[in-house]
Amino acid sequence: MNQKKFIAIILTLLVFASASSVLAQNSTSAKSSAVKSSATNDSQASADDFVDLLRKDIRSQKKQIIAENMQLSDTEAEKFWPVYDQYAAELSKIYDVKIALLKDYANNYGTMTGEQAESYIRKRADVEQSITQLRLKYMPAFSKVLTGRETALFYQLDWRLGLAIDVQLIQVPLINP
Repeated sequence: MNQKKFIAIILTLLVFASASSVLAQNSTSAKSSAVKSSATNDSQASADDFVDLLRKDIRSQKKQIIAENMQLSDTEAEKFWPVYDQYAAELSKIYDVKIALLKDYANNYGTMTGEQAESYIRKRADVEQSITQLRLKYMPAFSKVLTGRETALFYQLDWRLGLAIDVQLIQVPLINP
């Protein structure tokens, strides 16, 4: 495993995630201070497009990191990547829910009632539980195409990459008591 290359790519992911987080914060503060107009709607659409592009780039980089660190033979790769692509597609759907939940939180955290705040926590926990359940669901599929050690390595990489992205979520403002 090339530790320096792994760290460099993680830092790149963090830069992309930071850019999307800053963009989302700027968009949120602009919304609260500006009058709703077609220009605001256009900038929101372009911000969403930007986030979508970043997500595609992050998925691509995640795949690259996994490929570089797994060091699969051609035969192993031929079997692994279709399973990974299915897994990544399902994971992406869960992340769509997570992103929508975070966008809603970012737009409303200042005015949330206690009930809404508790609902947010429950929904966030459901998302995290869905990710764990998906990982467990795919473990037998990965174990069919990888050795036990390779399966463990894949999941370690997947967890670390997920954590690197989640680190950026600490930039989301905390709710006021």
